[in-house]
Amino acid sequence: MVLRVLVTGAAGQIGYAIVLQIAKGDVFGLETPVVLVLFDVPPMLQSLEGVQFELQDCSLPTLK
Repeated sequence: MVLRVLVTGAAGQIGYAIVLQIAKGDVFGLETPVVLVLFDVPPMLQSLEGVQFELQDCSLPTLK
């Protein structure tokens, strides 16, 4: 089963920290694949895209 997780405020400091923990498997375990849905206000769109690119660069096995 793949978990779909929505993170609001994902471009902020707290959101960024929790997104990375979820993607690394620290929250739901290494055996649970996750799909992250990142959400933030329109002025944060550029920062949000940066978070997306960083997650893609990490190539984490739990991240789908």
